[in-house]
Amino acid sequence: LPAMLLVALAIGLTSPGPVLFLQERVGRDGRRFTMVKFRTMRVDAERETGPVLAAENDPRVTWLGRGLRAARLDELPQLWNVLRGDMSFVGPRPERPVFVGRFEREIQGYAERFKVRPGLTGYAQVNGEYHTSAPTKLKYDLAYIYNRSLWLDLRILSETVKVILTRRGV
Repeated sequence: LPAMLLVALAIGLTSPGPVLFLQERVGRDGRRFTMVKFRTMRVDAERETGPVLAAENDPRVTWLGRGLRAARLDELPQLWNVLRGDMSFVGPRPERPVFVGRFEREIQGYAERFKVRPGLTGYAQVNGEYHTSAPTKLKYDLAYIYNRSLWLDLRILSETVKVILTRRGV
């Protein structure tokens, strides 16, 4: 909680707009929910382009947002989504409906991701980066889904700590 308060204060002092970012995502069984994150991009980030996926050195991300993403601090408010039952600690990362529709049409097997709750972290996150392609992420997601176990969850959580400490994958 103290870390969350400091992050909220830092965002409020360095960038105009709301501290929290709410966005519709798709979860287990294709159910939509509102995901909560700390805002790391400009308020008008997609005004000119419409919905786009994260990219390496994304110009929409604020300078503070880069640091928050590297330390994964922008994800802390998603603990609320875990408490609500929308998400779990480990699982495929939830995606926006506009991209889910496209990926289901373009990537065979994409709908398999919705057999489990999405997670704060996942196999694709510890093996890839923010801008890893959707087909590559799906391979990791399916490997997780079909090999789920407490041991694998603990391994992913351990790898997540390493990713956070090394700031890899941003």
